[in-house]
Amino acid sequence: MKLIHIHGVWPLYTNTFLLITAAGHAVVVDPAAEAETYLAQLKENNATLTDIFLTHGHYDHVGSVAALKKATGAKVHMDPADAKGDQMYPLTPDLIDAPWPAGNSEYQVDELTFRIWHTPGHTPGGVVIACGDRLFSGDTLFAGSCGRVDLPGGSSAEMQRSLALVADLPLPDETTVYPGHESFTTLGQERRSNPYLMGEVF
Repeated sequence: MKLIHIHGVWPLYTNTFLLITAAGHAVVVDPAAEAETYLAQLKENNATLTDIFLTHGHYDHVGSVAALKKATGAKVHMDPADAKGDQMYPLTPDLIDAPWPAGNSEYQVDELTFRIWHTPGHTPGGVVIACGDRLFSGDTLFAGSCGRVDLPGGSSAEMQRSLALVADLPLPDETTVYPGHESFTTLGQERRSNPYLMGEVF
């Protein structure tokens, strides 16, 4: 598997990721950059985009969803709770091909097994996604912090519950955490030192 880190557009520079399997199938997580950026990477790696994974529905994580879906026919996966069709949550339900199932779930793309856990708090439909020794935490968990809960749809009580879930995920401390913004970290580092994940804040 090949992992490509792509920054979203200015000024938020959302972390977005392209994962390419040995068979040349690709999954994009939170496509916030221009669609052409991903299409160029797909062409360079002789890969076909099959799936678009969204950790949540905020505008700074979904900017090129419609264009990529149109260009590639990839399936869009997102919790429909975040499909509101407004300025903050621009996607509409018709763009979602495969809502994340109720509860926690798994999804297979060739040799890659993705595990999805629902983590509302930053948004009603937030999720974190694990793949091997990687955790794509969206805006649920940041290095040393967590996502905002004061935006429309946010909830501090739900974020507390979601962070407790993340802290107890069946993943080793060595798991690399790829958040939606800012620097990467490890799950162990956050378990040891993140006051939000440790339940010391809120």
